[in-house]
Amino acid sequence: MNKLTVISEIDDLLDTYCDGCFIKRELKSNTGKTLAHRFCIGGCTVGDQLQFLGRELNKVKTNNEVT
Repeated sequence: MNKLTVISEIDDLLDTYCDGCFIKRELKSNTGKTLAHRFCIGGCTVGDQLQFLGRELNKVKTNNEVT
């Protein structure tokens, strides 16, 4: 994967699933921003995919620095 592809996939995921997410909005209003963010990172499948893409982005950056 190249850097632009990974960034594009991250943007697509955020635009498609995270913007306007009902669960995030409800958790934020009921329990606060921190717990809503924690759910997004640890309890949401989209969050899992974003973490994977973030690791891939770090690998791309590391590979570019080595060469």
